[in-house]
Amino acid sequence: MKICVIGLGYIGLPTASMLAIKGFKVVGVDINKSRVEEIKNLTFKTVEKDLDTLVKGAINSGNLIVKTEPEKADVFIICVPTPIDENKRCDLSYLNKAIEDIKPFLNEDNLIIIESTVPPGTCEELYRKLNKKVFLAYCPERVLPGNLLKELVENDRIIGGINKESAEMAKKIYESFVKGGIYLTDIRTAEMVKLMENIYRDVNIALANEFAKICDELSINVWEAINLANKHPRVNILKPGPGVGGHCISIDPWFIVEKSKHAKLIKTAREINDNMPLYVVEKIKKLKPRNIAIFGVAYKGNVDDVRESPAIKIVDLLLKNYNVKCYDSYVKSFTYPLYSLEEAVKDADLIVILADHDEYKNFSEEDIKIIKKLVRRHIIFDTKNVINKDLWEKEGFKVYLLGDGHIK
Repeated sequence: MKICVIGLGYIGLPTASMLAIKGFKVVGVDINKSRVEEIKNLTFKTVEKDLDTLVKGAINSGNLIVKTEPEKADVFIICVPTPIDENKRCDLSYLNKAIEDIKPFLNEDNLIIIESTVPPGTCEELYRKLNKKVFLAYCPERVLPGNLLKELVENDRIIGGINKESAEMAKKIYESFVKGGIYLTDIRTAEMVKLMENIYRDVNIALANEFAKICDELSINVWEAINLANKHPRVNILKPGPGVGGHCISIDPWFIVEKSKHAKLIKTAREINDNMPLYVVEKIKKLKPRNIAIFGVAYKGNVDDVRESPAIKIVDLLLKNYNVKCYDSYVKSFTYPLYSLEEAVKDADLIVILADHDEYKNFSEEDIKIIKKLVRRHIIFDTKNVINKDLWEKEGFKVYLLGDGHIK
């Protein structure tokens, strides 16, 4: 069986490689020529454990080839971005283009699988526009960056079919490598399930962020309060932070707001999380810095992904009034220049931590002494509660946490 995977990003490349390793003939397609060359030459950069080894094995097996245009296949898997536009509506242009690109190669017995996140009803509309008798299934990805390969194999998968036969056909593809359960449903329900999963987390984070603001106001440490509240067997409050990033949680809830007049809680949660960067900047202003060192511009810990990172908006706002230098050893490319640790902290009045990288958790006493000699003022604002507070305070730093009530 031959499979054509459209889009070789965070999901498409590991999916194509996994299928090739399992014996399928796979054609990986991406319109970005430099991306295709990087994969061919095995020079692409990744922090995903063992992904480079998997891709190398897939290419060397002869089962995976990569190119910029699709070709005839039995199955087409589409893994392209679905961002939001300036009106907070789902931008389906990449998905529509992918469908148009494969149209000339489709036969009636072909299966199309869409993994891209979409509003409910999208796949049915695409099927009507296709005007071809093919099989169509929706199987959204459910992986966490930083632990991608493990979750790609072990997580349960939801498959929705335009009809039962489409879902069964897709199941045969995924069961070649998925060890978790595979659950079949209709295509619109599968679209909704993917959104519900990310909306649940977005709303929970918004609750935590609102708690952080309340605790700031009432001089309570939100981190201690959440930890104690979570001792209740039916309570699981997530952690507050400077905002929500990544391509899923910060984007997907808007797809439901776009479709339903009843998504009031979802919209409010999205607005709370979208406004956290401004709240963080207002806190920073009260510490009266001049030179600021930002630690961590990725949207989450231990990944190189800066898509929708709250650090972008925070740095945007800070640069209007302050000198800002960013440091992140994981990230290779960012909206603003990246500096070495020493360059970022030199003459800094304030260190602001925006990502919970393990590096920041594991700063040694010697590391802190080096930083202490380089900064101008010994102040840290930790928005992720990630550092060893006692160790930094031992070295003479004043440590503030988001939601600890101490920045007035």
